[in-house]
Amino acid sequence: MTAARVLIGFHAVLARLRADAASVAEILVDESRHDARLADVVRVAEAAGVRVLRVPGKRLDGFYGGGRHQGIVARVHARAEQATLDALLDALAEPALLLVLDGVTDPHNLGACLRVADAAGAHAVVVPKDRSAGLTPVATKVASGAAESVAFVAVTNLARTLDALKARGVWVVGAVEDAADDLYGADLPGAIAWVLGSEGEGLRRLTRERCDLLVRIPMHGHVESLNVSVAAGLCLFESRRRRGAGLGP
Repeated sequence: MTAARVLIGFHAVLARLRADAASVAEILVDESRHDARLADVVRVAEAAGVRVLRVPGKRLDGFYGGGRHQGIVARVHARAEQATLDALLDALAEPALLLVLDGVTDPHNLGACLRVADAAGAHAVVVPKDRSAGLTPVATKVASGAAESVAFVAVTNLARTLDALKARGVWVVGAVEDAADDLYGADLPGAIAWVLGSEGEGLRRLTRERCDLLVRIPMHGHVESLNVSVAAGLCLFESRRRRGAGLGP
């Protein structure tokens, strides 16, 4: 089996149990907790044959690199490698809706983006291997289970991946502050990969050059930018709104 990694927090642990209990090696819980929330998780784990160990709370502190574990930590084996984007696109029954993150290195932001992507029904979150926070314990905890329900694809070369998406008929649309078109007035395509950068640096030059269309989110107050997860939510849900209203291609 592949090397084990760690999940922290109730949502992340419970989501993995429900999605793939066989990949959970063991669960460690704070021996001082005896509440109903913990009892529910323990019941699900034991029903699935997963070992649950009660340990001193301080022992849990050494399993993760920051964040609040809520008194529960799971050692899990990495699940089978996510399908390639080609396989994912081939299996879709509707036009692709993807979220591409360029340079989002904060695990809290990545986790929040995964949660937003799940809520909007995005088919995958795509990141570059060299400029992403990755599925760390903190990211999966913030994702509140979405790390188990949304395909997470880390690619070696983001620019080449965007080219491949375009060849498959997926429009690559970047969200940038200085775009001429705004989110609500732009002519958005059906199959779309929304590309967002970090709040500070935005999109890298090569990434921006690959975009078929650039749009901006209209800002009506004094702040100049939004957190990347908020921006991702606005973009993804605008695509969903148009599909539901029968707008666009």
